[in-house]
Amino acid sequence: MTKKQRAKIIIEELEKLYPQTPIPLDHYSPFTLLVAVALSAQTTDKKVNEVTPALFKVADTPKAMASMEVEEIKEYIKEIGLSNTKAKNLKKMSELLLERHNGEVPESFEELEALPGVGHKTASVVMSQAFGHPAFPVDTHIHRLMTKWKLTSGKSVVETENDAKKLFPKSKWNSLHLQIIFYGREYSPARGKGDKDFITKMVI
Repeated sequence: MTKKQRAKIIIEELEKLYPQTPIPLDHYSPFTLLVAVALSAQTTDKKVNEVTPALFKVADTPKAMASMEVEEIKEYIKEIGLSNTKAKNLKKMSELLLERHNGEVPESFEELEALPGVGHKTASVVMSQAFGHPAFPVDTHIHRLMTKWKLTSGKSVVETENDAKKLFPKSKWNSLHLQIIFYGREYSPARGKGDKDFITKMVI
């Protein structure tokens, strides 16, 4: 079976399982999505969703976030890993959005990745889910499953992203990266036995 054939089966099976792809992080604007994704690094989406409602009640715009002290921000996100660094990044990021972008979240990879605490994966999520641009953010589930499905070598997330973009139609990227994440969580967790992982059994 070729990589293209495996990719086709994977798309078909994921479409059956997850015809709808709601974004796992609660948000209601490009800025709140940017904040939520930045907070999600090395933390579960569930934990982020637990702390953001209170934070967004007082700071759901760059202006409001920039006006807070780092310690204030940290108090809202203290249950999240790396809260000290993330609080500093949120304040600086908000200040830069005001200085450089009139308080708006920029709609480009280059400008997003220039913000503190915003790497390529975070920028990819914002570009795809806030603005609808084709992107393929690679998280640990995607990197692991793409390797398991022999669609990439597993050497790096950069290579995994490039291989995914070559194998999967661009029109599917924005929903497919979420479908793979959902599948990983439900059927093939990293520490699970993989008994329910029927897609792997179909393509390998």
